[in-house]
Amino acid sequence: MPSVKALRSPVLRFGQLVLGILLILSAPLLAPLPGPAGIFLFAGGMVLVLRNSRWARLKWARLKRRWPRTGHFVDRMMRRQSAMRRHERAQAAKNTTVTTGAN
Repeated sequence: MPSVKALRSPVLRFGQLVLGILLILSAPLLAPLPGPAGIFLFAGGMVLVLRNSRWARLKWARLKRRWPRTGHFVDRMMRRQSAMRRHERAQAAKNTTVTTGAN
């Protein structure tokens, strides 16, 4: 079964990448306005860019290695699938440690 990325057309992926970049660039324009609109625009743009750009994913991985706590927090807030899998694995490992350590 081909992956979802293989099924999407390159034109659609490029369009989403451009839209993500525009959202990131427009976020500072809305930052002075009352409310958190700039934060949501930036987060939405980051999601689109990270889903559609291999270069951005590699840079993001390097940033997370350098600042792991911040990277983990941002991944959780963006609800990235990789962050969800890591969280589930950590919870499972903690639960097995607690149950085996109690004996």
